[in-house]
Amino acid sequence: MKGISLLLPIKSDTSSIGRGIVLSVFCLLSSVFCSSVAYADRIKDMASIQGVRDNQLTGYGLVVGLDGTGDQTTQTPFTVQSFISMLSQLGVNLPQGTSLQLKNVAAVSLTATLPAFARPGQHIDVTVSSPGNAKSLRGGTLLLSSLKGADGQVYAMAQGNVLVSGAGASSGGASVQVNHLNVGRIPDGAQVERAVPTLLGQGEFIHLELKATDFTTVSRIVEAINGQIAPDIASALDGRVIRVRAPGGNERVAFISKVENLEVNPAQGIAKVIINARTGSIVMNQAVALDACAVAHGNLTVVISTMQTDETAIDVKTEKGGLVQLQKGALLSEVVKALNSIGATPQDLLAILQAMKSAGALHADLDII
Repeated sequence: MKGISLLLPIKSDTSSIGRGIVLSVFCLLSSVFCSSVAYADRIKDMASIQGVRDNQLTGYGLVVGLDGTGDQTTQTPFTVQSFISMLSQLGVNLPQGTSLQLKNVAAVSLTATLPAFARPGQHIDVTVSSPGNAKSLRGGTLLLSSLKGADGQVYAMAQGNVLVSGAGASSGGASVQVNHLNVGRIPDGAQVERAVPTLLGQGEFIHLELKATDFTTVSRIVEAINGQIAPDIASALDGRVIRVRAPGGNERVAFISKVENLEVNPAQGIAKVIINARTGSIVMNQAVALDACAVAHGNLTVVISTMQTDETAIDVKTEKGGLVQLQKGALLSEVVKALNSIGATPQDLLAILQAMKSAGALHADLDII
């Protein structure tokens, strides 16, 4: 019987908070990802119809009605230029050389997402952001502004009261702020003026595009469609795209609905360990096995060895330490739990996992964000 032994001397300067958080996360992930129970996803959760997509819109506008928290016009001349241009379009012509001190006006950038099949007259949300030095957009109103696509065409018009979730106050040189005050949102603040043509396939075929390339999952989807809808109507073009023969006319929508609600067991993804170097968070997407290795980091010593006998060899150290013995199969979750139990901090775990990956003992993609 194979065994795993970890010789782990206790570290003196431990972080109980960080240890508890990371240990809790790995206990939860271990119980979820180490399960062998199969599960099924709908095709609509794994793939999309080729050509059915959102489109990004951008624009520029002015927010007025601010309580003295607008752009400082001496440092943001584009705000004054935009305001004068707007006035001229409304028939108000200012004398040449007029200097404006606008405290209640802010120039803003606009972004929105135009969903597939959106029709003129429908409303979409708009995000309003200040590119200048406005202190806050709270309480402001966006004046009528156009939203354009990548082709330069106007697809929507935006206007309305800006909703800012943050709050702030200042007095006597002291200030406090909660969340961002220079970014807001206008729910249903834009009205669609132009539709984007969306084709549900070309000719007699539609194409399903997986969100992630996986040949096994593609094969299973093809088998499910051919087995539950009709034989030989689906075929895989590559590891991401599936071509499906679909009826035309009004029947195509009902056919797509039937296909996208089929349930398929997706293939197990690539083993991956994600590390957030700033927060010390470590997340893995499945059980990750380790090869035999030994790692020493500071006053932490990790020894992972595989024995061919029924007993595990134990190397006893004279120094004070903690001994953790694991059964057959070294899992990353077990190693991390063992490290946390004797006081390893999140930064210790980051360094140890990187060392294991460099040594070839960690068989998983290590993604550091």
